[in-house]
Amino acid sequence: MHPAFSVIFLTTLIGAGQGLFLALYTGQVYNTFGVVGDAMSPQALYIAGTVIVTVLMALGLFASFFHLGRPERAWRAATMWRTSWLAREVIVLPAFAGTAFIWGALHYLGIDPVIFTAGTVEVKLTLLVGLVAGVLAFLLYICTGMIYAAIKFIQEWATPLTIVNYTLLGLASGFSLAAALSAYYCSTLVDAYALWALVFTLLGFVSRMFALRRNGRIKRKSAACTAIGVRHPKITQISQGAMGGSFNTREFFHHKSLQFMQGIKVFFLIMAFIVPVTLVVIGWSNQFAVVLLAAALIQYVGLLAERWFFFAQANHPQNLYYQAT
Repeated sequence: MHPAFSVIFLTTLIGAGQGLFLALYTGQVYNTFGVVGDAMSPQALYIAGTVIVTVLMALGLFASFFHLGRPERAWRAATMWRTSWLAREVIVLPAFAGTAFIWGALHYLGIDPVIFTAGTVEVKLTLLVGLVAGVLAFLLYICTGMIYAAIKFIQEWATPLTIVNYTLLGLASGFSLAAALSAYYCSTLVDAYALWALVFTLLGFVSRMFALRRNGRIKRKSAACTAIGVRHPKITQISQGAMGGSFNTREFFHHKSLQFMQGIKVFFLIMAFIVPVTLVVIGWSNQFAVVLLAAALIQYVGLLAERWFFFAQANHPQNLYYQAT
């Protein structure tokens, strides 16, 4: 498939935004239940984090409009929510962004009454609002992943690993960003965030390697014989039938060499996993916010390459005809 940068930026930006919010909410849960964290809730961290989450979601939404032929009709996509994962994403994305914004606004305004008490734990309004936003964040990961996993005829995408990878890589980038942010604010949550960033990055690496291994061993359901309905065991296509390009030749193939594809794969494995893990360990052990921020930024660059490879590796069955020559 031809990788569209609008979709690449959309999926990586909102994935990081969802991961960052889940990290912030995890910090609040830790504070509330006394698992780990500061003596007082780090309001500045929550507020600054919410601003970044909102910016990431807005930038992702803005990028998505470049993928639409008629952006003014985008709202109509939501009407197909019964049958379309894209429509469900269109609904869940603003719902999550809005709820996360309310969570941050409540912290900023200091509106956080105790709703009920469970033993010695006071459950406040922001904890419940954050829970709703957290559930929506995970729903958004599922919707985004299912847009591609539900396409059965593109075998590289039609696997649960697509959803798992989207979730793990989004969490990895979000928690890496949270580790840098908490180090900047000198919060004790930096230890928890750095640990979870390492866990999610390593799990994402394992999951992505499984996907690469699976895709490398795919047995194609379609071949030249099945495409034209001829049962001869040896069918060889010698001409495309047209000299010029077309929509099909532009949109369903990446037009890159095998060497380029191999180079991108090695690049994203290094930049999205190996370098960030190394920098997070260094930054965590020395509490260096700059090093942790570098880890988050480098990982995002690696995820851009990973998402490009994800789209480019997908082989549309129509290429049996249009890309043979």
